[in-house]
Amino acid sequence: MIRLHDVGKSYPLAGGRSWVLRQVGLEIREGDFVTIVGPSGSGKTTLLSILGMLDGEFEGEYWFYDNAVHGLKPRQRADLNRRYVGFIFQQYHLLDDLTVAENLDLPLSYRDVPKSERQAIVADSLDRFQIVGKKDLYPSQLSGGQQQLVAVARAVIGEPKVVLADEPTGSLHSSHGKMIMDLLRTLNEQGATIIQVTHNTEWAAYGRRIVHLFDGWVTQIEEPAAHS
Repeated sequence: MIRLHDVGKSYPLAGGRSWVLRQVGLEIREGDFVTIVGPSGSGKTTLLSILGMLDGEFEGEYWFYDNAVHGLKPRQRADLNRRYVGFIFQQYHLLDDLTVAENLDLPLSYRDVPKSERQAIVADSLDRFQIVGKKDLYPSQLSGGQQQLVAVARAVIGEPKVVLADEPTGSLHSSHGKMIMDLLRTLNEQGATIIQVTHNTEWAAYGRRIVHLFDGWVTQIEEPAAHS
């Protein structure tokens, strides 16, 4: 489903270049659950942005199904992203001038889901995430944890093929964090491919494979014997 070959990412620096990712080779099968771990500055979020087709400025090859992402124009990448990818950002990225319900409706509208059907899906999602009482509020009226719940709900509402999660539980209490991780596991069991970045060792173990990054290099790919 996803294949990276010698993927690198660098920025110009006086007298040379600063490398964020170096010769990354990775294969992710459909239905996989992959955790990316590593210290701050190791390239985790950069790798996730490339996988999510938000960043097209990289070296090497990236294949998504039969699409050569490394050769696509920005609009083509954005179209692939909309059709296949749900992204849970560390900083929420909710639209401040839309209510909770409107934020959830937005990705469905991009996929041309009829309005009556969208309303039913949004109502179901509000109930599933226990945020029905927040549906008419704006992001600025929510706590950080509540904003993260809405961001997760928005990322998965269109049942994307791939869910990319950058520290999905970072702002949440442990009980909410477990709820999010259990939801990701359920989505995975239903066929979605999950790729998450986390510092939390308990949540990392939800992955079937753990990819270790250090200074932009993949140093180890670990397969935990058991899942939590």
